[in-house]
Amino acid sequence: MSAPITRGQLLSRSAKGGAALLVAGSALGAFVDTAAAALPVGDLAWARLLVGAELLASDFYSSATAAGNTNKTVTSNLKRAYANEQEHYQSVAEIITGAGATPAVSGDIDFNYPDGTFASQHSIVKFAGQLETIILGSYLGAIDGIQTDSLKAGLARIAANEAQHVSYFTAAGGGKAFTLSFPPALTIDQASNALDAFTA
Repeated sequence: MSAPITRGQLLSRSAKGGAALLVAGSALGAFVDTAAAALPVGDLAWARLLVGAELLASDFYSSATAAGNTNKTVTSNLKRAYANEQEHYQSVAEIITGAGATPAVSGDIDFNYPDGTFASQHSIVKFAGQLETIILGSYLGAIDGIQTDSLKAGLARIAANEAQHVSYFTAAGGGKAFTLSFPPALTIDQASNALDAFTA
């Protein structure tokens, strides 16, 4: 296993060579037909942040399922969310590989969670709603912040799925399934700082 990377390294590593973007396809086809182009450094930083977010989400859902503290319905939705996040990871990681760089993988980052996160069904779904709100804000921020227009539609499709996760887990935790007409977008610094709370 390689040494864990820091959040700063995750965001600051630049693409190798000319940073050509050529995404051949993805699990969901979100980035299929993206034309080869020079990928701006800021776009690569957003892609790296989103890869980190997807790795965190996958780790959380895997740990939540393994805890065995949820009923059949919630467990089924935890597993479905995990599958979604895996597909999102594959799609966003292809942006990075298409740029000639290497995306982070699960063994590169050590995640940690607040005490009691996996202690009960309530604590699991409450944290899931909070985490998904950060991830949704990260995708919305990326859509606002990236310069490569051909990536925006694919990222918007992922954001739509993340919004479904927010709605389900917030409602399952006793909150309202939806409230805001315009969920907030996070800047790359806000998203990075929010996600950094869960890295060792």
